[in-house]
Amino acid sequence: MTERPQPPITTAIVAGGTARRFGGRLKGLEPVGGRRILDIQVDLCVAAFGALPLLITNDPAAAEWRRDLRVAPDVRPGLGALGGILTAIQTAPAPVVVLAWDMPFVTAPLLQALAAELADADACLPASPGPRGVEPLCAAYGPATLAAVEATLAAGDRRAVGFHDRIKTSILSPERVREFGDPTTLFFNVNTVDDLAEADRLWRKRESLR
Repeated sequence: MTERPQPPITTAIVAGGTARRFGGRLKGLEPVGGRRILDIQVDLCVAAFGALPLLITNDPAAAEWRRDLRVAPDVRPGLGALGGILTAIQTAPAPVVVLAWDMPFVTAPLLQALAAELADADACLPASPGPRGVEPLCAAYGPATLAAVEATLAAGDRRAVGFHDRIKTSILSPERVREFGDPTTLFFNVNTVDDLAEADRLWRKRESLR
């Protein structure tokens, strides 16, 4: 039997949150290793899948950040991380790999590994040392997740992982994730000025070892 070809993977960078701990500054426009995090991530998405990502944000000035990117606001504002996921799934459209814009150390091979799991699952998330145990804003989502997210929202659940019991979800194990780097670095996100300084230090240390 001939295998059905998989549709191409798109990517979506989610520029969400109010950045209260960052003094309201736009985290993804801050430099790490001399380059804006957003620019690092755009290159990452192109390296992984050969195409520019969708940029999800409600900021009216976003079109000026990168004039080569398509910009989309939340389809349902006020839903936090789940709103970004919903917008990516619906607008990109799925299958889509979603990436929060404050994570400068994610790698192209990790994104490719997440996307590959969609051949047998509706969503794939990496295990992480974070509070959820997985990273919903560094994950791959297939078309079936749209109905699942909408049903979960209709039930009053706004958790970023609340729809997982309605779909087939694959989790990259901690051992598999470590094939792509130290998880504490891979999923390091810039939430504060101190985080930004630490990210810059980690970036320059990594570059010095190459």
